[in-house]
Amino acid sequence: MFRRREQRSWGRMASDFVYPRGGWTRAFYYVTHRLRRLPDTPERIARGIAAGVFTTFTPFYGMHFIIAALIAKTVRGNIIAALLGTFFGNPLTYVPIGVAALKTGHFLLGKPLAEGTERSFGGKFVDAWSDLWDNFLTLFAARPADWHGLRIFYDTIFFPYLIGGAVVGAVVGVACYYLTLPAIRAYKRRRLNRIRKKFEAIKRQAETAPTAPEPVSDTAPDRPPDHPARGE
Repeated sequence: MFRRREQRSWGRMASDFVYPRGGWTRAFYYVTHRLRRLPDTPERIARGIAAGVFTTFTPFYGMHFIIAALIAKTVRGNIIAALLGTFFGNPLTYVPIGVAALKTGHFLLGKPLAEGTERSFGGKFVDAWSDLWDNFLTLFAARPADWHGLRIFYDTIFFPYLIGGAVVGAVVGVACYYLTLPAIRAYKRRRLNRIRKKFEAIKRQAETAPTAPEPVSDTAPDRPPDHPARGE
């Protein structure tokens, strides 16, 4: 019932993630429409959105859905709203999110983010994953493990990103809560008024409709018995 008519390939899904088929504007309105029609209270929906937005500022890429659902459950927010809120992080926003989180984290830790370092942001990711793979192979080879690249990645990228992302994400998440809550309340109120007016119109129409006449019986009424004539 809910399956797609046309099954998408992995390449198609990757392409839609970078740029949706209908464009980012249509994707934004689709997510907004789904959020407004969630069957829950505005407060729970807004808390779910805040949880999803906060999660996008964490460095746990690939686990945002799981983390958003756990945070939403903790703060008693709507889990579906939290999952939809993670779309705040997308290819258009990942770069500014990462820059804000890293700069804030380095500032709070007292380690200014050095410009023009020997390895770029992406290069340190590559070094970290390379260390993980190489050290996994050492389980089957007679050579020691080397965590140098992963240690640099943790000290200069992951930990500052985690600290800065938590601070910036909390600020943006709280802002999203207070921005979306009145909007969701207003939408729910308008929708409830539309439904109430529709039922009132149906009720008035039913009250003013002419009543159908009672059906006339086809059988003739019973004739009174004949009285005998006098003198008989």
